[in-house]
Formats: sequence, C-alpha cells, structure tokens
Amino acid sequence: MANHKQSIKRHKQSLVRRARNQHFKTTMRTYLKQARLALEEKSGTADEAVKKAVQIIDRVAQKGIIPKNTAARTISRLMKQHAKG
Repeated sequence: MANHKQSIKRHKQSLVRRARNQHFKTTMRTYLKQARLALEEKSGTADEAVKKAVQIIDRVAQKGIIPKNTAARTISRLMKQHAKG
C-alpha cells in the first residue's frame, strides 16, 4: 500500500478511473453482443442495434478506454457482418 500522501491520492484516483473504464467497456460489450445477436437472427431491430453499438464503440475509443484502431477494427467487422446479412 502507498505510504505518501500523493501516492495514496493517486491510488484512489486509479481505482475510480478503473471502475469508470470497466463500466464503459462492459456497456460496449453488451451493445456489441446485442447487435451481433440481432444480425444473426436477422431481426428488424438489427439496424438500430448496429447503429447504437457503433456509437458506443466510438465513444469508448474517444475517451481512450480502448485504442482507436481496436474500435475501427471492431466497427469494420460489425459493418461487414451487417452488409452481408
């Protein structure tokens, strides 16, 4: 555990940031899963699900939680699947 006042503060900040980042990543994975399921089932809500997933992925990448290239690759694969189905 940290001994100095500044390192204690930094540790607290890192825990808060980790929790926030974890929330965004989990949310992103949930929307991505919903979009993939909608595409597999060829349901009428697939367009909306893909659009929402892309928005969430872009937002997470913009915040720096995931790398921008990872976001681009994920979106590309999702859109490819969307165009195919």
